Amino acid sequence: MKVIHTADWHLGQTFYGYDRGKEHELFLDWLCDLIKERGTELLLIAGDVFDNPNPSAEAQRIYYSFLKRITAENEGLQIIVTAGNHDSAARIEAPSPLLNAFNVHVSGVVHYKDGEIDYDSMIIPIANNGCCLAVPYLRHSDLPEADSYSEGVAKMYQNLYERAREKGYSPIIAMGHLQASGAEVSVGDASEHIIIGGMEGLDADFANSGIVYTALGHLHKAQRVARRENVRYSGAPLPMSFAERRNRQSVTEVVIEGNSCNIEKIEFDTPAKLLSIPEKPEAIDIVLDEISRLATGKADCHAPYLEIKLLVTTVDPTIRQRIEDALADKYVRLANISATSNIVRGEGECSPMTYDEFKKADPIELIKEIYRRCEEKSMPKHLESLLSEVIKEVQNEDSSNKR
Repeated sequence: MKVIHTADWHLGQTFYGYDRGKEHELFLDWLCDLIKERGTELLLIAGDVFDNPNPSAEAQRIYYSFLKRITAENEGLQIIVTAGNHDSAARIEAPSPLLNAFNVHVSGVVHYKDGEIDYDSMIIPIANNGCCLAVPYLRHSDLPEADSYSEGVAKMYQNLYERAREKGYSPIIAMGHLQASGAEVSVGDASEHIIIGGMEGLDADFANSGIVYTALGHLHKAQRVARRENVRYSGAPLPMSFAERRNRQSVTEVVIEGNSCNIEKIEFDTPAKLLSIPEKPEAIDIVLDEISRLATGKADCHAPYLEIKLLVTTVDPTIRQRIEDALADKYVRLANISATSNIVRGEGECSPMTYDEFKKADPIELIKEIYRRCEEKSMPKHLESLLSEVIKEVQNEDSSNKR
């Protein structure tokens, strides 16, 4: 059996205000061609189909257009979709009565029967007398009784596995949308580092060793889990943040023969790259020099997204305009200026301060430190008093204007 495992499409995502619909359509066109070329029999989509629980009409159009095309072009292809933490479980499962007619099964919510978990609803028959344990993103309320979230998840998979074995299914594959311990999270990536179920990660043993392959979603870097070759994240097809710019986007092909499998990562060349310059925050002159080396051209939907790492050394309201002017003829799309300052945090203590930290800082303390560094002495008390009065007047005037 030939299987393609993918996840974390995040359809509908905007990247610093830029619409990514065209990028997603190009990926799905590539996936359609790949499935046809490889003779794929089963497509697994392991959660986070959409970027938010209330996807736009355009995001839904892209999704359902893909399902229409892929099922029309590949007779006999079976598709299994599970909900992720970004999806609305009920919304994504709602069209199931219609989608089932096209051999598309969606597992969005954990169903109950006579007050008990309906395990059979998550056991989906596949070719060659096999089955898929189609487990959606699990919340505490979805789990069988256990002492902890991780124990509840492990118990859910074990109960499903035992039920599938009782029904005579073999081979058995599984799906999940969770954070497994031993997997790599992109440093500084808020887009994926969400503590699911109150746990940092689940032991890879949640997947019974008798399961031939476990297809995971949630983490955006393609990888195996805890050295188990058959427990894998396929990774996201597009980088979701600049922390992921060095990831190699892909899907995973799994060829199952009996109770063993051969696994191949198939890379997707993303249409729009992510650039981050300089390597570390630098002053504006160095930033402008790096910008001058960028390729020229009229930016389009394939142009790279650009993050600029700026070290703010002085108060200069023209900095952003200077950056935008320098980028006017460059083949990039400015996404983010990550500003860091070496403004002193305390008397004599100099360390980087991010822009968000800068906005929350006490203005009097900042100006006092700038004065000390420039004049090499402390600010006189009468100047500090005048400064406090000015700041107070400005704050009062701002409050009056808001009212």
